[in-house]
Amino acid sequence: MPKILLLFTFFLVTWTSPAAAQVQRLLPANGKLGQLVGQQHQYPLVQINREVLRLAPGGVIIDENNRFIVHGAVPANADVLYVLDSQGQVSRIILLTPTELARIEQAEKR
Repeated sequence: MPKILLLFTFFLVTWTSPAAAQVQRLLPANGKLGQLVGQQHQYPLVQINREVLRLAPGGVIIDENNRFIVHGAVPANADVLYVLDSQGQVSRIILLTPTELARIEQAEKR
């Protein structure tokens, strides 16, 4: 029993360490930068860059901590990376951290 407890403690400390939290998220290469204005429209509509778009069936919204959130939990204003599907609907919205936004803007300048 003590070996199992020791092993469990090891994995708990290893997987919750600050080093594990520093891993960069993989962002889609075909994403577009935008400013999301939340709480303005009912589901499935979202407003990005003053344009009202439809969230695709199965479309996801991912917050800064890489968690899926529902339409009602979208912040009032957020910098996002969004992906449109072949029908022009939003298939993925990723809320960006300030570091990710700076990294993307720097890459676009090149």
